[in-house]
Amino acid sequence: MNRQQHWQTIYTKKDVTKVSWFQEHADTSLGIIQKYELDKDTHIIDIGAGASPLVDDLLDAGYKNIEVLDISTQALDIARQRLGSRQEDIVWRTADILDAKLPEKSYDVWHDRAVFHFLTQPEDRERYVNQVLAALKPGGKVIISTFGPDGPLQCSGLPIVRYNHDSLHNEFGTAFNLMEHGEEDHLTPDGSVQKFVYCFCKLSS
Repeated sequence: MNRQQHWQTIYTKKDVTKVSWFQEHADTSLGIIQKYELDKDTHIIDIGAGASPLVDDLLDAGYKNIEVLDISTQALDIARQRLGSRQEDIVWRTADILDAKLPEKSYDVWHDRAVFHFLTQPEDRERYVNQVLAALKPGGKVIISTFGPDGPLQCSGLPIVRYNHDSLHNEFGTAFNLMEHGEEDHLTPDGSVQKFVYCFCKLSS
């Protein structure tokens, strides 16, 4: 089963409110974006968004230039249905981020909660970083969140790579200046706690 089939199956068979990564609101991500991006025309792309509520929260906060990318059409359909008529305000992209054709130098903010840690091969991580470098505007910002050193070893039956702040930032290299980092204790629907770390970086101008 390839990556797309895997995630299509997950979103087809499971209630989206029961998956371990479910959030009612994306408070940490939204808070970082609002702290640094006051311009409501900021061009934001949410990578591997699935059915994440971040798009709802961004719209509620007044942001107008939002794109959502996921490998699963089923996940994006769930988000569209939830948004109703507001889905027309979003650009939707179905793609594997490693192969996605994104416009060059177009985004002010690249957001990824829990995609990067699934890239267990160094060559895939390099491809991902090259995608970021190509798609971000000079001075653009990256928010990356992964499982931390005490996080799970697997998610949805797939192996992951755990990071601390330094190792996560190092994956992106010296072109990205670390502006902020932190931890998040994510409470899953079954009541367990998953340890996340995040890095907020700025691409050199």
